[in-house]
Amino acid sequence: MKPQSHPFQPIRRLPAALIAVPNNDNEAQVTNTIIEAKGLKRSFKARGAKGKTIDAVRGIDLSVREGEIVGFLGPNGAGKTTTLKMLCTLLTPTDGSATVVGADLRRDPVEVRRRIGYVSQAGSTSPEAKVGEEIVSHARLYGIDKQVAIQRGKELLAALDLAEIWDRTCGSLSGGQRRRLDIVMGLIHQPRLVFLDEPSTGLDPQSRANLWNHIRKLRDELGTTVFLTTHYMDEADSLSDRILIIDNGTIVAEGTPAELKKRVSGDTITLTLRTEADAARSAEIAARLTGADAPVSEANVVRFHVPDGATALPVLLGDLTKAGIDAIGVDVNRPTLDDVFLTLTGRSLRD
Repeated sequence: MKPQSHPFQPIRRLPAALIAVPNNDNEAQVTNTIIEAKGLKRSFKARGAKGKTIDAVRGIDLSVREGEIVGFLGPNGAGKTTTLKMLCTLLTPTDGSATVVGADLRRDPVEVRRRIGYVSQAGSTSPEAKVGEEIVSHARLYGIDKQVAIQRGKELLAALDLAEIWDRTCGSLSGGQRRRLDIVMGLIHQPRLVFLDEPSTGLDPQSRANLWNHIRKLRDELGTTVFLTTHYMDEADSLSDRILIIDNGTIVAEGTPAELKKRVSGDTITLTLRTEADAARSAEIAARLTGADAPVSEANVVRFHVPDGATALPVLLGDLTKAGIDAIGVDVNRPTLDDVFLTLTGRSLRD
């Protein structure tokens, strides 16, 4: 069989549903919109006699343009991974429709699988296997010629600063190296779109920052559109051209990081108190400040927004002193993505 120019996703231990034989003869015309979803829903039946229905994703609309890095941001349990699995054909939607890289998610899931890359949160490599053998065996499952797989695999490893690991075992790699190897596996078939599920979970700060640089290179140097799920605010802020925020199964906001932060006016004041009782009293005092929104208390920490932190802070500290409350920490900051989430939902993204 003559090697295809754009063979499919090579992850040996990926769920079998994602395995497809390359075939580009009938590839549809793909527009500049690489993902278009409308009313996408997914419900589950809870275990037990009553069989209560749980709506994990409640009907979302989203659009991703080619060449973007899109961050799908939300707390654990918000519906991020469920949405990702639907877009990757690992879960069948309960309702709604989607087109992914020009293929209809419901009518032609096999074609969707041919056109996407997927890197799961759990990873895909065997610790005892050699890196080169793993890459080649993954590629061969999808009809890629061995010599093409070797050449392409080495080029991708070099692009992700892994040129020296071809003959090493996967288990000997650091956490950051393994995550980059997972990305190589997801790119071996040269997809236009790759899904990254929580790509930096479990990595130390230095490895996370290094991985972020390589994710940017996927778009800037390889021309790959990236759709990544994360619950790390700094990751979404640093990497994303555009962010979709999901909560309780629905998208509550979308835009560039700067656009989202503009939704929160003024400054954020964060007070750290000695006790939860002091925090509760401080929240009551802060609520009386001119223009302050409703303070949110988490243990001994109180957060709230004011139009001008520089003006409000001296008044607040004076009122706390009069009440006999000694704050052990005070911070004034410009809005963050967590502030956006707090404004939209009434709770912190970390909750």
